[in-house]
Amino acid sequence: MKTCILIIEDNNDIRESSSEILELSGYTVLQARNGKEGMHLVNTHSIDLILCDIMMPELDGIGVLYMLNKNPETSGIPFIFLTAKAERSDIRKGMELGADDYLTKPFDDMELLLAVETRLNKKQQQQLFYSKSLEKIEHLITEKDGLAEMKNSASTLRVRHADKGDIIYHEGDQPPGIYLVLSGKFKTTKVSEDGRELITGIYDKDDYIGIKSVLLTEPFNDSAQVMEDGTYCLIPKETVDQLLARFPDVGKKFIEILSGNIQEKEEQLLQMAYYSVRKRMAEVLLNLGKQEHTANLDGYLKVTREEMASMAGIATETVSRILSDFASEHLIEKKGRLIKILGKQLLANLKN
Repeated sequence: MKTCILIIEDNNDIRESSSEILELSGYTVLQARNGKEGMHLVNTHSIDLILCDIMMPELDGIGVLYMLNKNPETSGIPFIFLTAKAERSDIRKGMELGADDYLTKPFDDMELLLAVETRLNKKQQQQLFYSKSLEKIEHLITEKDGLAEMKNSASTLRVRHADKGDIIYHEGDQPPGIYLVLSGKFKTTKVSEDGRELITGIYDKDDYIGIKSVLLTEPFNDSAQVMEDGTYCLIPKETVDQLLARFPDVGKKFIEILSGNIQEKEEQLLQMAYYSVRKRMAEVLLNLGKQEHTANLDGYLKVTREEMASMAGIATETVSRILSDFASEHLIEKKGRLIKILGKQLLANLKN
């Protein structure tokens, strides 16, 4: 079956010439003169890739991308904007919404074909990558039908790339689903009344973010942010609900994760209430040492002073002072901003 490409462009010459080039290269091409016609074709055909102008009547390119992202069945379709040089702000807005690439008009035959082939190949690689990740969570589901359904659902999902500092969601946002971390490191945070940021969780590969809010159907009670460049995908709430209804082991696993999170938060609150700042810093270091993704190949922790301050609920300056004390006591080794734990047992037995 031929790959089907949809071109949404109000300029007849650009639309028809691009269509001719792609058809000569073996693709099936559908054409639309505006966003409204384009969305009709998306809903009535199986589309593998979309080329879309930004400025159009009826419904512009930003609107088309927004509507595609709202539907889990179309959010994974590779999307390339066709733009004029003067539309830089619109390009940025489109890329923030999840567009995969853009072509600046006028473009030649090779630029068009390379952009299309690159995005189609990347989609195939992402689906393979995502399938491998799903195999690692096979223990969630005991019935073969459940695993098959999870994999079928995954084939339509977009693997999203995130840079350090990117916000995945804000506190108070309505949850569209559960986020699955595929690579990198993420954190959830809350801001206290005095303006301090407290880290409520750290997540890496194969971890889920946002389970509680989805299960309780309530807004997120914290914010999620990228700590290290990575990838993730969104499992839509509808898919989660279907799996929970059909496969009890999925719900059981989510409850186990939630129980662990609650226990961690209770321990964190008790430490903040009763532990001295030295004892709290020792506990933070020990907890970070248990997480493989926080250490590099030499065993040094990859975490900033600000992040440790957020975990311990103390000032950054206090963290630096205590770390210097720990280094002089040979409990840790400092290498620039990196830290290696030398005395785990001594840290664990540190008096309050």
